[in-house]
Amino acid sequence: MKIGVVLPQTEIGNDPVAIKAYAEAVEGMGFTHILVFDHVLGANPARPGGWKGPYTYRHGFHEPFVLFGFLAAATRRVELVTGIIILPQRQTALVAKQAAAVDVLSGGRLRLGVAVGWNPVEFEALGEDFTTRGRRIEEQIEVMRALWTRELVTFTGKQHRISDAGINPLPVQRPIPIWMGGESEVVQRRMARIADGWMPHFRPGAPAQAVVDRLHGLVREAGRDPKAFGIEGRIALSQVPQAEWSKEVEGWRAMRGITHLCVHTAGLGLAKPADHVEMLRRFREVVGLK
Repeated sequence: MKIGVVLPQTEIGNDPVAIKAYAEAVEGMGFTHILVFDHVLGANPARPGGWKGPYTYRHGFHEPFVLFGFLAAATRRVELVTGIIILPQRQTALVAKQAAAVDVLSGGRLRLGVAVGWNPVEFEALGEDFTTRGRRIEEQIEVMRALWTRELVTFTGKQHRISDAGINPLPVQRPIPIWMGGESEVVQRRMARIADGWMPHFRPGAPAQAVVDRLHGLVREAGRDPKAFGIEGRIALSQVPQAEWSKEVEGWRAMRGITHLCVHTAGLGLAKPADHVEMLRRFREVVGLK
């Protein structure tokens, strides 16, 4: 099981020197990947109609592809992972181009996690239809994989049209791995058909194992091999007492089908990026990671 970190987007701050030092420290400690969240816009809670989302305009989010261009130069080995980008609110060909550029500049280290999103405010501002996001993401994935693997693409779909054109340079990985977030029945069946992996939000244990086993069954029904389908768990240190960290990690290790785990240090009241680094060092010591 590969163990990486969640970059604390809303707490990392805007100092490029500190962000670079964080990434270098994460790689130096032996973590395998850095995962980042994505939001383009945050709403004002005082807006007409109110706001119930977990993030507002006061929460900072570095744009993932720009951030990864920066981190690609600051690191050599860690995988760069979106967990997730809200794909249907973005232009498909542009995402394919941005992802390919990151993959090239990082030497083939991008893993693209995508999902349909939950925030209609962002879709409105970005000029996309919130109500069709599920159908749109399926066609988007088809288009991106074509653009990543062929010099020239001709495609006519319900929401996309490409007439004998392509991106250059193509990515190192052809295609770039696409993982998905979300947990509804519709999303599970979609992932089983078209995704390379899943990023769920649950704790390890028997209920989670039942969900994984059912998903593996759907993957088989789609004519695919569950052994080639990745699943990434997450341990939020703000929700798990230090005395239970080792038990939590072993719980993930014991589950069938879990290939990755990421460690989230946000929500602990840490004041600066260096504090997040020290918390990650403590985590490695407590759970016995070498």
